[in-house]
Amino acid sequence: MSCLVIAEKPSVARDIAKVLNCTKKGDGYLYNDKYIISWAIGHLVTLYEPEEYDESLKKWTMETLPIMPDNLKLKAIKNTKQQFNVLKSLINSKNVEELICATDSGREGELIFRYIYELTKCKKPFKRLWISSMTNEAIKEGFENLKDGKEYDNLYFSAKCRSEADWLVGINASRAFTIKFHSLLSIGRVQTPTLAILVDKHKEIQNFKVQEYFEIEANFKTLDNGQTFKGIWIDENNETKILDKEKANNILETVKEKNGIIDKIEKETKKQPPPLLYDLTELQRDCNKKFSYSAQKTLSIAQDLYEKRKLITYPRTDSRYLSKDMSSKLLPILKILKNIENYSPFLDYVLNLEKLPITKRIIDDSKVTDHHAIIPTLSKANISSLSKDEFNVYDLIVRRFIAVFYPAYVYNITKIITNIENNLFLTKGTTIKEEGFTKLNLKTEKEKKEDEILPNVKKGQSVCNKKSDLLTKKTTPPKPYNEATLLSAMENAGRFIDNEDLKEQLKESGLGTPATRASIIERLIKVGYIERKGKSLIPTEKGIKLIDIVPKELKSPETTGKWEKGLSSISKGNMEPKRFMDSIGRYVNFLVDYAKNAQQNIIFDVERYNNFKKSEKYKALEKFGNCPICNNDILENSKSYYCSNWQSGCKFGIWKNALEKYNIFIHKDMAKSLIKDKTLKDIKIIDFKDKKEKLADLTLLDNGNINVIIK
Repeated sequence: MSCLVIAEKPSVARDIAKVLNCTKKGDGYLYNDKYIISWAIGHLVTLYEPEEYDESLKKWTMETLPIMPDNLKLKAIKNTKQQFNVLKSLINSKNVEELICATDSGREGELIFRYIYELTKCKKPFKRLWISSMTNEAIKEGFENLKDGKEYDNLYFSAKCRSEADWLVGINASRAFTIKFHSLLSIGRVQTPTLAILVDKHKEIQNFKVQEYFEIEANFKTLDNGQTFKGIWIDENNETKILDKEKANNILETVKEKNGIIDKIEKETKKQPPPLLYDLTELQRDCNKKFSYSAQKTLSIAQDLYEKRKLITYPRTDSRYLSKDMSSKLLPILKILKNIENYSPFLDYVLNLEKLPITKRIIDDSKVTDHHAIIPTLSKANISSLSKDEFNVYDLIVRRFIAVFYPAYVYNITKIITNIENNLFLTKGTTIKEEGFTKLNLKTEKEKKEDEILPNVKKGQSVCNKKSDLLTKKTTPPKPYNEATLLSAMENAGRFIDNEDLKEQLKESGLGTPATRASIIERLIKVGYIERKGKSLIPTEKGIKLIDIVPKELKSPETTGKWEKGLSSISKGNMEPKRFMDSIGRYVNFLVDYAKNAQQNIIFDVERYNNFKKSEKYKALEKFGNCPICNNDILENSKSYYCSNWQSGCKFGIWKNALEKYNIFIHKDMAKSLIKDKTLKDIKIIDFKDKKEKLADLTLLDNGNINVIIK
């Protein structure tokens, strides 16, 4: 008798097979005398479409809404049905007596396995492999400590409620507003409030009124030893802005070429502790700030570093802490990193400490949920084998891991107040006392700009105002969101809520989860609600109009925040799934009624929606090859070449502007060649570092990212 292990994707199954010594190959599985290892390809099972419950629902009409089946049914996804049938056959085999769920250790991974288990009507017992690293040691340890599958029932109930809630809200709201406004409108419980955040910021920028103001800058010289420094005029509230030009000119005339004294010198020592370890959202933010990576690109790279390279722990985590059982592994990981030339100098300090300074900022069981923070594994990295993108992400994770064991950054803030004719001028600067953890920081060019070096002056010292200038300035509007700031807004959605009690409750749950936020942003781009302009995310006219027509309950983070909190409560066993789904039912009824009674004073471009089927949508589209992840068609839109199976979760996509910094636009022929051959050799590029023309080889990765190897 055998045990069937089901992994989430073929690459993970192969890694597990190596550890379990499953060397024999079957059709869609690997095996030995004890184990059979097979795999899903992401989601193999999905929920029925409305018309599969009732043929009449194929036509979109308001009379058929809301669509709320008593029990939502499951079906195999057509494009990956062959692999589902392989699993079904293995699950029902008399030779298989037990299953092991080895899908990703999280809510969606649990759903992938349980939906397969449910659709195949399996009743056999199963265990759960729960690991945070894909190294051989971690897999082996995981199989030695398998959990009873029933321990994760609540996680499954949470995942199932999330899936069904998204279906009910998405299907009903999208149909209701589409029918009412005669335009194909995609609505979702997370994507719509996320869009609302972007639209609100856009309107704030549009409505901003520029105001002119003035500042006075003085150039001082000490009378005794000739030291020079600058100061800015301040009022009694330490405000530098002067709105009245006449007042500014009067001050300028008063202090012109006058002597004065240094009135006050204030010095304050500040300490900044090391940052917390990375969770996915913080990693995505930093990668966006430092390398301009999209959230989706960072996630894809991190997933490769976890699955293929085995260099980091599970990336789709929302925790920035480690659990107590990790304590014994910290020193061995640091010693492995010492062997990598890039990090050896930084580790001399840490490894020479009498003992590691482990505090609650590093290890705290109460702040670890499904997975701990992202840290390096015990696998030694061959840095030269990593692509530039892989190295950038790995480097950030390693530096952050080492930094948490470093001391605080200590600095002095010095303020000099100079008095000229009873007008005060402020001079401010920072001096570093102890670099601490900042030795490991990767600084952007902007961050490298040093503060002005302050002179060594004393209180009561006499100065002369050699020259003073009237500076004319204008107030600037708020900046639009980029991916880093939008991720922060999604994570901290509670700050958009007025209700103080709810705001406190929502600290634990924002819009979406770390694992889904990147796909939400990409989804908003794909449906034409937002677009990238440089680093900024700007709502389109269609996106702005959508937010204008939907009720505040649909666009408020409050509603989605409550749901995420509810889903979290279900996973912890503190809420019954039925209670949650009943609230979803009431919400769907409200949305449909709202759409039916909405005023049609906003006009969208008319888009066909009746009998809107994917097969019809794709029928006339040019195909660019087969997806390397799920083998479906690659299609084109205005921004990218994408997988036609994206609605079922496939993340493959090649952005047309992915190589923009190399002066390359990915046109149709290039996309076809890359998808077919995986590599293009001797392509002319402009090296963005030195602006010179060079030759490079382009290699397409399975996730759609492109490696550029300059010759």
